[in-house]
Amino acid sequence: MRFSVLLIGLVLTSPLAAEERSIAPGTGSLAVAIAGAAPGDVLRLKDGTYTGPVVIDRALSVIGPRGAVVDGQGSGSVVTISATDVTLTGFTVTGSGRINQDLDAGVKILEGADRVRVEKLLVAGNMHGIDVHGGRDAAVIGNEIIGTDSPRMNERGNGIYVWNSPGTLLEGNSIRYGRDGIFSNASSNSIYRGNIMRDLRFAVHFMYTRNTEVSGNISIGNHLGFAIMFSDRARIIDNLSLGDREHGLMLNYANNADVTGNLVRGGTKKCLFIYNAHKNLIWENRFEGCGIGLHFTAGSEKNVLTGNAFIANREQVKYVGTRNMEWSHEGRGNFWSDHPAFDLDGNGRADSFYRPNDVMDQILWSQPAASLLIGSPAVQLVRWSQRDFPATLPGGVRDSSPLMRPLTIAVPSRILGYEAEAAGRWAEGNYDDTDADDLSTH
Repeated sequence: MRFSVLLIGLVLTSPLAAEERSIAPGTGSLAVAIAGAAPGDVLRLKDGTYTGPVVIDRALSVIGPRGAVVDGQGSGSVVTISATDVTLTGFTVTGSGRINQDLDAGVKILEGADRVRVEKLLVAGNMHGIDVHGGRDAAVIGNEIIGTDSPRMNERGNGIYVWNSPGTLLEGNSIRYGRDGIFSNASSNSIYRGNIMRDLRFAVHFMYTRNTEVSGNISIGNHLGFAIMFSDRARIIDNLSLGDREHGLMLNYANNADVTGNLVRGGTKKCLFIYNAHKNLIWENRFEGCGIGLHFTAGSEKNVLTGNAFIANREQVKYVGTRNMEWSHEGRGNFWSDHPAFDLDGNGRADSFYRPNDVMDQILWSQPAASLLIGSPAVQLVRWSQRDFPATLPGGVRDSSPLMRPLTIAVPSRILGYEAEAAGRWAEGNYDDTDADDLSTH
């Protein structure tokens, strides 16, 4: 008898089982369904248009095909999530407002909305695509995000904006048009992995971001690939920058980063730009076919460069400074395609050191008009004397153990077509309005 009473009591006090509800398209139908749903319910959308904006304020799953379109009608954010454990899957989100300072977005995840999952959506025609704005442990996976190509690039929204949202996972998203593909601001302890970003200002843009991994991402035809700024302990691993305009990778006031396995190629002005960045480990990357392989400036200290390959860059290194810099580590340097060297003992290291710049390079950087004298006998005499009498050289970069063979980094065959499409676009003057060297525009 007591067992039967206890069983009845448990049934009466247990929460009702979650329901799956089919929601018909129409004006206000999704908002009404959310208001009438219990936490844990599944709302299944059909093909058709659902007018927004809507706010999801309880733990729900909203699932639908691409033909189910939630349209914000140009007002605010289309779908705002204020509850924990919400899942959005499969459908289309469009029609946000156009007020950038309000961060109007296709999907907005608010502070306190933890463990939200947004997957396989088409997010198109919004100011910002997905705004993770304070929610912890969000997962944004496999979405197609298409921004706008007007107005001016700096006035567009970002594909994914992550603000103060620790634990965010961004994986397998395709992002095209807009301002930045992924903009991470004041966030930490996250993973941004396997995303493809095209036709943007920056593919990935960090500001005040800590302990975050950027791995396996692909940047194609953007103004700048990976901009790591005012950030600490970033892990930049196995990314591709193909045909980006200004920099493939920029470390600007970035410290304690681990940068490895990355490939930059395709006519970029600077493969790698290091500006006032310290204690970074830069190893086994390939920098190929850029105007400058590595531009190193503004007092950057205690960086280690080893095992990298600098191939066919018009200028391998531009070092603006007079300190002596050693770019080998524990007897292992980097590969330099313009270093004619021998390896008589067969240990894989060149028998002679490599020095990319001399005093004439520094003169030409500071006094461009001196380039008129580049072929003169006086200049040739200075360069001959520095080559044969190294003691006359000023401070600068030296690699004491250059490698004889470069590492290779493969590009997936499915990406080669995108790379070919972007090739040569900057020679046509398609520069828009952004200046990646003007740090105030970031």
